[in-house]
Amino acid sequence: MRKLLNTLYVTTPESYLTKDGENLVIKLNDTETFRIPIHNLEGIVCFGYMGASPGLMGMCAEKNVGLSFVSPNGRFIGRFQGKVTGNVLLRRKQYRISDSDESSAMLARIFIMGKIANCRNVLQRAIRDHSSEINRVAIEESSAILQTKLKSINRAKTLDQLRGYEGEAALAYFAAFDHLILCQKENFYFHDRNRRPPLDNVNAMLSFVYVLLMHDIQSALETVGLDPFVGFLHRDRPGRASLALDLMEEFRPYLADRLVLSLINRKQVSAGGFIKNDAGGVLMTDDTRKEIITAWQKRKQENILHPFLLEDIPVGLLPYAQALLFARHLRGDLDNYPVFVMK
Repeated sequence: MRKLLNTLYVTTPESYLTKDGENLVIKLNDTETFRIPIHNLEGIVCFGYMGASPGLMGMCAEKNVGLSFVSPNGRFIGRFQGKVTGNVLLRRKQYRISDSDESSAMLARIFIMGKIANCRNVLQRAIRDHSSEINRVAIEESSAILQTKLKSINRAKTLDQLRGYEGEAALAYFAAFDHLILCQKENFYFHDRNRRPPLDNVNAMLSFVYVLLMHDIQSALETVGLDPFVGFLHRDRPGRASLALDLMEEFRPYLADRLVLSLINRKQVSAGGFIKNDAGGVLMTDDTRKEIITAWQKRKQENILHPFLLEDIPVGLLPYAQALLFARHLRGDLDNYPVFVMK
């Protein structure tokens, strides 16, 4: 299993990234504020607009370090990568399967079932751990709907049918999401999923963590030689990493949603860390972004027993492990893709 290296998150918007020998250097107003050897990194996510020098970008390409640019409020802008690597036969197989609606629907079914199973596990965990503090009836109703949708999805034949059931399941899951927020209810509430821009504090946090997750999944797919832009559930669209979005589905509830709930319920974030702009969108302060990133990095260092590999691995390697298993399935080494489902 590959070694878990670090992802560097640059949260000060005025930061400029440059190169000095084999080191990445961050400058603020021409003053050096941070330095790290490039071999210690596997990815860089820059929340700002100043950018990076051509020399640094070239070094990232040479060392296979992913470099993503995100707006200060967490909107993905773009990603720089070097030359395409990996097995061309694997990518050709990926393209052929994606061209078939029937084969794409089979894979899409697995992604969606993994997502809904993990959403249901989030609800069941709340019932198990906080039975006396939550609206148990409402959460059990949503959990029952998800269970029914799993059976419907298992029988669905087309991508349109699958997307319809997935949308209904998402509505049932998010209908119960507000009941999972146990503290600071006056400032952290959830009525529905909204984005571009997020209209409340919880949606702002969800969107931000989804961006962090997306970076890690896209990097994992590129590492194993797959094309992150050719998907099966999410179809081709210029500039959209469709396969990364496919693989992301199974991880949203377990890695992103649970982290957001924990940060709120443990009072690691507060209302003062959020600002509403003139357009009604909610932005996070630098300190809040740093708090979330710190929690995200800490979570990635924790070990879990992988349910298919039956190995203890860091949580941060889950995207890589699943990308590797997916590549093995496409090559024919595995009869099916063992989607990640964790309780």
